[in-house]
Amino acid sequence: MNAFTTLISQVRACTLCENHLPLGARPVVQAHPSARILIAGQAPGRKVHESGIPFSDASGERLREWMGVTREIFYDERCIAILPMGFCYPGTGSSGDLPPRPECAPTWRQPLMAALPNIQLTLALGQYAQAFHFDGKRLPVTERVADWQSHWPNLLALPHPSPRNNIWLRRHPWFEEQVIPLLRQRVAEVLAQP
Repeated sequence: MNAFTTLISQVRACTLCENHLPLGARPVVQAHPSARILIAGQAPGRKVHESGIPFSDASGERLREWMGVTREIFYDERCIAILPMGFCYPGTGSSGDLPPRPECAPTWRQPLMAALPNIQLTLALGQYAQAFHFDGKRLPVTERVADWQSHWPNLLALPHPSPRNNIWLRRHPWFEEQVIPLLRQRVAEVLAQP
């Protein structure tokens, strides 16, 4: 546990790309070696940057609903690890938040993943997390999500739970009808293990 404590302290103190961040460095992560579920997103938004709590916004409410978990379970680092591809808020572009900073994942992803030996389910939210967790292969998010059975039950691509994706969800009702009930069941199974 000492090595992990040192690693997570280093991550939380990281200022590697601070000069490129509009609000400065504030890595937002949640992890513990006993975690069984990994949520891999893009990067914190402005609200999350301000609170320092991952998914402390409307996206988090929808994600917890999709997973069928309470806030208490969601924020229990011994159960659920939350490691975005970029740990700090990257700023806003013309069509939403900017992509995660490119320095973050190459620096921290492998050591953190190696320190999480009990992960049984990885939820990859959005194109950057999906490209990393699906062996670097880039596919449109809709195509990746529709192919959910290919890596089930250990890896699942999800659209980002942001309210900005309401149109996507309306256009693809099969996602909430077919995938979400199975996701809830799988999350419950993984968390129920001793």
